[in-house]
Order: sequence, then C-alpha cells, then structure tokens
Amino acid sequence: MPEKQNSPEPPEESQRLRLGVELELIAEQLRSLARAQDLLHELYEAVLGRNVDLSVVLQLIVDTAMELVGARYGALGVLNENGDYLAQFIPVGLTEQERADLAEVELPRGRGLLGHLIAVPESLRVDDIPAHPDSAGFPPGHPPMRTLLGAAISTRGKIYGDLYVAERRDGQPFDAHDEALIIALAGAAGLAIDDARLYEQTRLDAERFQRLLLPHLPDLRPFHAAAAYRPASTPDHIGGDWYDALLVPDHACAAVIGDVVGHDLQAAAAMAQIRSMLRALLFAQRTPPSAVLAHLDRALQAISDPPVTTVCLARIEPAPPGTWTLRWSTGGHPPPLLLTPDNQARYLHAEPDLPLGVDVAQPRNDHTHLVPAGSTMIFFTDGLFEHPAHPIETGLERLAALVTEHAALPLQDFVQVLADRHPSDGHDDMALLALRIPRT
Repeated sequence: MPEKQNSPEPPEESQRLRLGVELELIAEQLRSLARAQDLLHELYEAVLGRNVDLSVVLQLIVDTAMELVGARYGALGVLNENGDYLAQFIPVGLTEQERADLAEVELPRGRGLLGHLIAVPESLRVDDIPAHPDSAGFPPGHPPMRTLLGAAISTRGKIYGDLYVAERRDGQPFDAHDEALIIALAGAAGLAIDDARLYEQTRLDAERFQRLLLPHLPDLRPFHAAAAYRPASTPDHIGGDWYDALLVPDHACAAVIGDVVGHDLQAAAAMAQIRSMLRALLFAQRTPPSAVLAHLDRALQAISDPPVTTVCLARIEPAPPGTWTLRWSTGGHPPPLLLTPDNQARYLHAEPDLPLGVDVAQPRNDHTHLVPAGSTMIFFTDGLFEHPAHPIETGLERLAALVTEHAALPLQDFVQVLADRHPSDGHDDMALLALRIPRT
C-alpha cells in the first residue's frame, strides 16, 4: 500500500508563519534597542551624576559595549597626542589565566587591525580576523579570537581612540545591528569622555588653587617646622584643611591647624579668609590662644556668614631651663600629639570648645603643658586618621605608633611618611604640621 504523502501547507499558513518569524525578529530588535538605550542612559548618568574619574568612565564604556552586543572581550584604545598610535589600552573580559599568559606581553600600540581603525576611523566589522589583509596575528598567550567589531570615538571633532569588542558569546559573527549599537555607543562615549575630562581638569585646577592658598612656612628659627597636605582620593572632594606657623612679636612661636566644614571651592576660599585674619590677629594681639580664637570668631560673624570650622591654635614659649610651655586652645579639633626626645608619643587631650562659626557667646579655654626641649609637636586634621571601618581611638593609636616608628627621621621626611602611610581611608583631605622645639 503506497505511503500517504503529506499535503503542502496552504499558502496562507506559510505566509502567516513567515510573518510571525519576522515580527518576532522585529520585537527582539526593539527589545535590544530599548536595552541599548537604557545602557547608554546609565553610562551617561554615571558620568554626570557621580563625577567619576576618566579611568572609571573608560572602563564603563567597555563594559557597556560588551553587554550591548553580548561580547566575550572588549577593549578601548586611547590615541597619543598626535593620533598615530595607542598610548593607553584598556582590555576587559580576560580571565585570570589569560592575563597571566599575557603578563610579559606589551599592550597593543596599534598595529594590524587596530592600526586599520587608527588609519581609517570608521566602523570595522570582521568575521574572520586571520583572513583579513590587515591582520598582524596575535602575540604568544593571546586568547584565540575570530570576530571583531570596532568603532572610533571622537571628542570635539578629534579622534580620541577606538572601541573594540570581540567574540560574541553565542558564537555568531557580529551583525549589522551590533555594528549600529557600537557606533551609537561610540558617539555617546565621546560625550561622556569629554565631560569626564572637563571635570578632571576642573578638579585639578581646584586642587592647585587650594594648594596655592596654603602657606609656605617662613623661617622659624630657632624652631624647625615641616608640613604636608594631601587631597582626598574622592574625585569631587575639595577640602578646607589648612595649617600655618609663624613667630609672633613676643618671641613665641604660634602654630595652627584647621578644617573648614565642606568639600568645595567655597570651603577652600573660606579657609584662606580665616587663615589670613588669624595671622593678622596673632601679630596684633599678645593674648592667649583662647582670646585670639574668640576675637577671630566674633570678627568672622560680623563680616561674613562663616562655615563651621574646627581649629587648634597653640603658642610655644620659653619656660624654665630644659622645658618650654605649650599653650593651646581647641575648637572641636583633634588633640595635638607630643613626641618627646626619647621617642615617646602621647596625645594632649583637653576638653574641646565649640568650633568657630557656632556660638560666639560660649567661652573659650586655654590649656597648658610643659614640654621638654627637643620635643616635636604634631598638629593634624581628622583626614589623617579617621577610617569608617574603625573607631576613632583605633585611628589615633595607629597614628601614634607610626609617629614612634619613624621618630628618628629628619623632620621633612618624617612628615612625608606620616602623610603617605596614614591610617585613614583617604576619603578626606588631610593637613599635617610638625614643629620641632629647640633643645636650648
């Protein structure tokens, strides 16, 4: 008995099936575009909303590109100033083993297909890398790659670098839809990079401005002084920490450390105003530190709207032979640290008064301590020791241990070591002033 033949599908059914497949493809492309739009929006919001470093922005761009097209590998190459080779190369997606295999290999400078994108800054889609006429092969240890998709990134009309992705995770070659997404991302990346560079330049200018406001310590002989300032590691942080030291007319040495509340240019400008006014008062008034701070607080309230400022003002005066008298007044500031000639470190704790800019009616107090000749007084801001993972006491203990460990260093080296090896998390700026008292 002959087998029964399957009857062909009616033309209407076949057309309906093809239409369904095409509609599903269109729907998938729409979902892909929507996902791409969300990713591009997140990238740009990351730059605008968080003021991130340029290095972080470049990494975000590569991560976004890989997610957009489902790529296993991605990279971003930054051109040198003349635009003829890659001065920086940021690879993403390599496993630990792949990174180890390439540890001795120099980063690409822009030969082969990467050089093609430099010479011809247009999008490039390659289905078989080894077969491309511009392919220069891979160095030893490089993971195998067959497919590549790249696009140039421009900022302000100049080619900044090239964005690359390689090897789709599904094993398929990159298609025209992937290429359109990478081109769109490269356009958005140019804007994000431009904003990040502008922010970085603004931050560097602000930091230089803040450093210009800090004093160059004068000749304090017979005292010896050294100071250091470190900006915060947080990108958008501009602090109001400052220090100063000077010889006053009655032959005492005055030293001050302060911290204006706030992390912007306004805080830095307020710091400069306060420091200048305090210098004038120290020359004009031969009064205890508490009286100088009280006068400064009233003057600031009278002529401006001062921010809250913590401060420690000290005077070091000759005392009976072999000792000196330290008089200080503190407004909400960490205590000074005494390092004796026998390398013993101790904090001079005292009940702090209110910071400046809070309540001028509250009294201010002086504290007195006899210090041995040859001692070193260390004044600092809280950025030197505070860490969110530890109690304040722990940070102070670690700072004292660091002081003892490096006490034998010359004073400038000593200050640099404290600033470099501080026990804080680095998310606040820090100022540090060390004053070595004469031995006679």
